[in-house]
Amino acid sequence: MFGASDEILGRIESGVDFERRIAAIYDTCRTPQEIEHAFQILQNEMGESIEQKMRETEGKLLEHFDGEIHELLKIQRQRAEATLDRISRLFWLLTSFIIKDKATFDNEELSFDLQKSPDETIQTGKYSLIRKGEDIPEHTHLYRLSHPLGEYVIDTGRRIDTPVSEVRFNLTQNDVKISVLENISSKSGWLELNLLELHSFEVEEHLVFSALTDDGQILDHEACERLFSLSATSNNQYEVSAPEKLKEIVDRHISITLNQALEENDQYFQRERDKLERWAEDQIYSSEQVLVDTKDKIRDCKRRSRLAETMEDQERLLKELRTLERQQRRQRQEIFDVEDEIEAKRDQLIDALEKRLKQKTIIHPLFKIRWVLD
Repeated sequence: MFGASDEILGRIESGVDFERRIAAIYDTCRTPQEIEHAFQILQNEMGESIEQKMRETEGKLLEHFDGEIHELLKIQRQRAEATLDRISRLFWLLTSFIIKDKATFDNEELSFDLQKSPDETIQTGKYSLIRKGEDIPEHTHLYRLSHPLGEYVIDTGRRIDTPVSEVRFNLTQNDVKISVLENISSKSGWLELNLLELHSFEVEEHLVFSALTDDGQILDHEACERLFSLSATSNNQYEVSAPEKLKEIVDRHISITLNQALEENDQYFQRERDKLERWAEDQIYSSEQVLVDTKDKIRDCKRRSRLAETMEDQERLLKELRTLERQQRRQRQEIFDVEDEIEAKRDQLIDALEKRLKQKTIIHPLFKIRWVLD
């Protein structure tokens, strides 16, 4: 099934040879204006073809694949919108839990009235969850992840005490077929979620799921996420300890995630360094070519001045020569300025590399559960 999807998506990619065309733009264009013009031509030539193939691909995916494959292989725009909706729903559920004693909620309107502020910097009043294409009523706070209240909710949720509990997930009554869960060999096991915080070029956070079934099958990240798309009930505490193998899996998954993050950081650094070198070469080349052109004009002006037959012509050519020599001095200074800018960007790159060398990792345990699939 995945092979079929690769073939469909591959037809789009091969039929519209993006990489070849983009490489040609890079090889032939030297200024932002030339690049913008070339991309406009590319868009005009291929826009209709791309749109038609995307429609065909979307139809084939929706026609042949189950709910799980749909979510994996929808076109990028739809997948991004679906991800945003999912994040908004989870954010709303978390908010409803964290401030349930401080606010009254309207789940239909996705709004709430905050009656007691959890922090002196957060205003009480009416809040409405941000939604694309919908206007927020007057005198209503726009509620979003980056709002101080949203940041409080997320931080509190991450730090809340979570004793080991048994969670029973309802798979049989789920509306959408989830193959990755239906194919699990055993319908019960253990799961742990940790937050890996990496301080390198910048602060990164990675959620690391680790889970296994009672008969020893290890669940991947996707299967773990799928579990939490199901409705569930939980018991407050579970007295039995998790098997030692779970800790081994947790350590291994954290190590794998960390190595992948560091490898991506290294690739990012290499890309940034290569981009800087190409940009520096282009800037120096462009400035030097302008200077060479001015030098040629100066030589030509001097030659014409020596051959001038009248005083008027000599005066005019000497003024022209003076203007060109001033221009030459400015262009030489511009080369120095470009070199200073290149050096400043290299310093930034060195600073980023030093941060990478001083990397620090912090592991935040979020929760551990005994899970059962009903």
